[in-house]
Amino acid sequence: MSFPPAGSDVSPLSPYDGILLLSFGGPEKPEDVMPFLRIVTAGRGIPDDRLAVVAGHYQSFGGKSPINDQNRLLLAALRAELDRRELSTPLVWGNRNFHPFLTDALREAHEAGMRRLVTIVTSAYTSYSSCRQYREDLAAAVATLAEEGREIEVDKVRPYFNHPGFSRVNARHVTEAVRAVRDRSDEEIRLVFVTHSIPEAMDDTSGPGDGEGNAYRREHLALAAAITGEVNATLSRAIDHELVYCSRSGPPTQPWLEPDVNDALRTLAAEGVKAVVVAPIGFVSDHMEVRFDLDTEAAETAAEVGLEMVRVPTVGADPEFVSGLVDLVVERAGQARGASGPSPSWPGHEVSPSVCRSGCCPNLRAAKPALCGTD
Repeated sequence: MSFPPAGSDVSPLSPYDGILLLSFGGPEKPEDVMPFLRIVTAGRGIPDDRLAVVAGHYQSFGGKSPINDQNRLLLAALRAELDRRELSTPLVWGNRNFHPFLTDALREAHEAGMRRLVTIVTSAYTSYSSCRQYREDLAAAVATLAEEGREIEVDKVRPYFNHPGFSRVNARHVTEAVRAVRDRSDEEIRLVFVTHSIPEAMDDTSGPGDGEGNAYRREHLALAAAITGEVNATLSRAIDHELVYCSRSGPPTQPWLEPDVNDALRTLAAEGVKAVVVAPIGFVSDHMEVRFDLDTEAAETAAEVGLEMVRVPTVGADPEFVSGLVDLVVERAGQARGASGPSPSWPGHEVSPSVCRSGCCPNLRAAKPALCGTD
């Protein structure tokens, strides 16, 4: 990692005068749920009666998504870590799909005097929905501000699934969770790593256009294998693992990544597994997909088939994760100043660039401008 020379007056975050936390967004109260879902599914022709099924998930939690409070905690933790490092750069928060909307956040940043921001996206992996779609929204927001006579520049940190601040925290959490079932034999335990399912076509085209594709799945597989190796080495075990998916949507005729977590749990029980350690490594915090799909549905399935289920925490606002995010911002600032340095990674998978390469994770519906890339 590159830092300014000793005695330099240059801030480690120069040339940035602001940090943007960019997330998915979610409803705050029951009457927000349907408007939020209409925004998320805009242009897909999904009728309200189908959206009402998903709305029921939110209503079972009082009509409020957990993601917003998680982001508030993360913002506070980022502020504390920046202050600890004596970095006064302001933080702003914007969402793709609900208040505070991204465009409003950038407008307020501009009014506060910020002209160049670096973005932390609350998604660690490479795919259209977890990276390029955010880049498209950044491009649209910056274009809207330009029409208002407000010029602002926005960069982003790299996908960070294998930055130690994310990967090592997940490994620590999984290790601690396995201790809860320590009395069971290795054959009776299975590590079940969970991420959000995406269409197979989206996975096939994830990664740069000149690459082999399937970056989304390959990144998860690499992290799951590395965590399993760490757990077994630390605890002197020989526990097996697998990668499964949750939150499938879209028409039944469209292939999505499988197996679904519930199907996987039923299969494991039939194979004689007695306990599952369920680790949502695909998520930064306890989104609705974690609280409902895992803590509600998967927990019910596990109870139904007689599996003991231990759910691993997400990284949330863990101090090591937060420190890693600030390290990523410092790394990106060094790159913006023209410097470069070693990028820590674990597992030793390819480190994704901060500026996405040509053809990376294309929009399969329609070509749209995107920031933070070479195309």
